[in-house]
Amino acid sequence: MDKFFNFAYNIVMKRFLVLIMSAFLTVLPALAEESANPAETKAEQAKLLYADNNISESFDLLISIPENDRTAENWLLLGNILQDKGRSEDAVFMYTKAILKDAKFYKAYYNLGNSYLEDNKPNLAIEQYKKVLKLKDDYAYAYYNMGCAYIKLGKYKQARNAFLDAIYFKNAEPDFHYNLAYVYKKLGKQKDAEAYLQIYNKLMENKIE
Repeated sequence: MDKFFNFAYNIVMKRFLVLIMSAFLTVLPALAEESANPAETKAEQAKLLYADNNISESFDLLISIPENDRTAENWLLLGNILQDKGRSEDAVFMYTKAILKDAKFYKAYYNLGNSYLEDNKPNLAIEQYKKVLKLKDDYAYAYYNMGCAYIKLGKYKQARNAFLDAIYFKNAEPDFHYNLAYVYKKLGKQKDAEAYLQIYNKLMENKIE
């Protein structure tokens, strides 16, 4: 029996979020300077609200910042919120605004690619992942999600190359190996598929331990 018959590739939609390591260290200095930097203060408060899953309040606070004062990171967070709400077209608009604000902000290209991939637009997603890699050529998840986009297009050789690059930069991520095994199966490379499936299983066992 072909034990790979029921393989289904995994898509890791790792997205850039605004992470708050210490609420007190982040908020208190900003509050002290509220009168001098109101936009910055609102942005910091919006990050905290988002981290606490107060998505609507975070969105309202960010929207209250005048457009000209919004940073690329502000636009990125607006896009994330809209993506969370299932408003992908609006999220695309916000990610695009982030890119217009800072053409070297690779995180916006990456999230834009993820939005396209979720909307089953793999060609557009690949374009964005390639832009990410021009700015940050060691970002493993961009290679990985690009590989997933190639799978959607049935381009298994390109997917294989993308997954190999992802593993080169981050070899302890189980899904990278799993999807590479899937692609090798599609390419008729049974031994390679089995080898990467074994690596996947070992990595998963280590995670459980």
